[in-house]
Amino acid sequence: MPLAETPRAIGAVTKLLGDHLNRRTQISITVGRPESATTSGSNPKINLFLYETLFEGSMHNVSLEEGQPPPLWLALKYIVTVFDDSGLSDTADAHELLGRAVAALQEVTYLSLHDLLPAGVFSALQDNPEPLKITFDAATAELLSSLMQGTDEKYRISVAFQVRPVLIAPSIPPDYTFLVGVDYTQDPSAPIGMDGFSLDVIPSLGPVLSGVTPERIDFGGTFELTGTDLHLANLEVLLGEVAVPVIAQRPDRLTCRADLSVALGETLSAGALPIVVRQNLANGRSRRSAPVTGRLLPTLATAAGGPYVADSDGNLSGPVDLTGELLGTDGDDIIVAFYRDGAVVLSIDVVTTNAAQTSLTLAITTAMPLMPGEYRVILRVNGQQAKNSPGLTLA
Repeated sequence: MPLAETPRAIGAVTKLLGDHLNRRTQISITVGRPESATTSGSNPKINLFLYETLFEGSMHNVSLEEGQPPPLWLALKYIVTVFDDSGLSDTADAHELLGRAVAALQEVTYLSLHDLLPAGVFSALQDNPEPLKITFDAATAELLSSLMQGTDEKYRISVAFQVRPVLIAPSIPPDYTFLVGVDYTQDPSAPIGMDGFSLDVIPSLGPVLSGVTPERIDFGGTFELTGTDLHLANLEVLLGEVAVPVIAQRPDRLTCRADLSVALGETLSAGALPIVVRQNLANGRSRRSAPVTGRLLPTLATAAGGPYVADSDGNLSGPVDLTGELLGTDGDDIIVAFYRDGAVVLSIDVVTTNAAQTSLTLAITTAMPLMPGEYRVILRVNGQQAKNSPGLTLA
């Protein structure tokens, strides 16, 4: 199969160029870095050096056959360097030979194939649907200096050119299938027309979530889920593992309320929680979306304290009572901080909770007292901070 030979096309192009130059100049051809040609005999020679390969951007999506994956299309960039019979490339004789080599390349705009080419060259290139075109490039001093740098390399005048487009076909088999409208179970196969057309459709693979707004959800507040297939019947939104009411439904969004009255504070705590949409199926099973993360906030309503006891320095200690919702359980990470004059002056993580998470009790101790004055109370539960920071007066 000729297309199976196209992975050899890069080497085949180099051999084709060598054959073309040799036939027209009768000069020996070498391949490799220019400096390596100086050790391959004392006869005049033309050296081909492939220094860069590029992908043909304009042919990136050009396929050999409609509906099949496109192959690779390459541009191969060469320099040609010529040596006289003394192995020099900067003599008048070498320059004369360089002109002959350039003239040989200029003779053909397109490289053609013939039966006398070296073995494998013809089979690797014959299925290239576009003719191989030779175009000259500028061989600037910067280009040649970058290609011939190093302690063993010498600057040698050269001519640059490129060959394009070179086909390398994909190795994957073509994606063919039977014709629609033909019954291949019969012998011989028989056309059956529209009876051969059928389409099995799964109405939906279930709801899919892409985000939640706002990400910080107030207790009792609303939030919106976005995604696809959110219009399906029998959908249920789970915040953590607690179902919350859906108050509006559209194909790309659900509006929900974080109304946890059915769970009180005994099932769910504030914190970063997974939100999923569950579709209850007729067979008794359910289909769930992948989760998105919502951050359920505690609600701090009031802060009150006293009576307080003053030490000899006037510092106060005593109890503080907080009320609100989702204030935390014994298993939650709860931090209460006292804020004054632009900074937190005291942080306490030893608190007494209740089962409904509606109150917290803590103590300002003699070991960590506070000065009399006005404070703001900050509450964090499982890394989520209550929006409200009520004031507390210590006197």
